[in-house]
Amino acid sequence: MDHNKVTEFLGRFVTDLGAAGAAGSVVIGHRLGLYRALAQGPATPERFAERTGCHPRYLTEWLLGQAAGGYVSYDPQTGEFWLTEEQAFCLADPNGPNVPAAFLIVLGYLRAEPRITQAFRTGEGVAWHEHEEDVFVGCDAFYRPGYVAELVPSWIPALEGVDEKLAAGARVADLGCGLGSSSLLLAEAYPRTTVVGSDYHTESVELARKKADEADLTDRVTFEVATAQTFTGGDYDLVMMFDCLHDMGDPLGAAKRVRQALAADGTWLLVEPYASDRVEDNFNPVGRLFYSGSTFLCVPNGLSQPGGYSLGAQAGESAIREVITDAGFTRFRTAAQTPFNLVYEIRP
Repeated sequence: MDHNKVTEFLGRFVTDLGAAGAAGSVVIGHRLGLYRALAQGPATPERFAERTGCHPRYLTEWLLGQAAGGYVSYDPQTGEFWLTEEQAFCLADPNGPNVPAAFLIVLGYLRAEPRITQAFRTGEGVAWHEHEEDVFVGCDAFYRPGYVAELVPSWIPALEGVDEKLAAGARVADLGCGLGSSSLLLAEAYPRTTVVGSDYHTESVELARKKADEADLTDRVTFEVATAQTFTGGDYDLVMMFDCLHDMGDPLGAAKRVRQALAADGTWLLVEPYASDRVEDNFNPVGRLFYSGSTFLCVPNGLSQPGGYSLGAQAGESAIREVITDAGFTRFRTAAQTPFNLVYEIRP
């Protein structure tokens, strides 16, 4: 045994265990608005207590832990804590990366650990709707900034002729829309276009309808409770699907339904997690993040549904292409990519 390698491994363990424990503290900061409050300016724990209305002893421990993890800055001369511009952007700005929302997702799905453990023994699924609300709300809050940054500025222009169609007025279906952020963003950017969002999860659709009403977009954006295999309507110029095909038990059925619903010259915008077909290329921090989420969310949901698939979040392009080709599509290409996503353009 190489004791240096043991020490190295234990160092990795300490880092991981500290991060796992710190997840709860990040979510506490998110729920209580502590990051937004700290972004207002430096403060000692006592002054921070006055600013937030929280107990100073709890805040002291929270601030120290955040500083130890590099999420908060500290001045030993003054005893004050603060957020740098970069920390504030990531932690306190809802239009930034919204890092706390990602921790909300993880804490939410970890609450299902006893059921997931049992599913390992039985092979049964655990459906999306069986998880805590934090998973649904956290996913919307975390993914929305990415859609703001990429959907209209980058992804739509990367598709052949789609920007022009949307500007002139098009019919769009947004499948697996969750709380509707992608639907609303597209409708805001293209006032002549109408969007129908659908999701099988009733509670998410109810929240999406509320958001559409608050944005005064109900005349152009509607939502329905439906699966990707049963959504209504047809002759769509664009069908969108964000990070959800790999979650489905029957992605082939969904792909066939999309082909039926598309106009003859329509386009399917499919966004999936970034993954290589070579599994060893996914052995990196992003791949690790996705495999963990896939173990708790994606694979269990796929196994909970009829269809026989459980692609998982790291399915890779070849597996996705096979489903699309089997559904009868003839054109499939990677139109764009980010460190976290692959963006496919699919046409009949």
